Amino acid sequence: MNDDILLTGLAALLAGLLGSIPFGLLLTRAAGLGDIRAIGSGNIGATNVLRTGKKWLAAATLLLDFGKGVLAVVLVTWLFGAGNAPLAALAAVLGHCHPPWLGGKGGKGVATALGVFLGLGWGVFVAAAAAWIVGAATSRISSVGALSAMAAATVTGFAVLRLDAAVAVAIVAVYVVMRHEANIKRLREGTEPRIGAGK
Repeated sequence: MNDDILLTGLAALLAGLLGSIPFGLLLTRAAGLGDIRAIGSGNIGATNVLRTGKKWLAAATLLLDFGKGVLAVVLVTWLFGAGNAPLAALAAVLGHCHPPWLGGKGGKGVATALGVFLGLGWGVFVAAAAAWIVGAATSRISSVGALSAMAAATVTGFAVLRLDAAVAVAIVAVYVVMRHEANIKRLREGTEPRIGAGK
């Protein structure tokens, strides 16, 4: 019993540490652009990195934040068993949103959430990614894509995954939506900026 608790704790710690790597901050500093937290919305995610005008840097941030989500779930599954995959998904997203190295102030978790969705089930990822593309492309608003992706992931998760994994997907999705509270308010007011501009 104690060994199981220890392994579960190690699984959560590993996934959380992977999720907490602030790629947006590291890449913008390496590119000589300073602290991304002083730009635009102050967020460390790809959407804010895009506001530096460096599309390649935003793309790299997106891919790395996505990749760490996939890696967290896959690595934990390999080391600690598939039963810990849902926990790894939760820990990775929380690590991204609240990295201890940045005082707990991280990104909103969209790219990392998409990564853990792929780790849990490719069908969930495909549905979420398709919803993001359609939502963002038709509205030209990043948050619309993100919210659409989280809704699609939740519905698909309960349709194709085991219950524990589906619940993890739903929790991640709800938490990411909660992280978009200010965006939702601006959407209602009609003041949410379009991709590549504003806050």
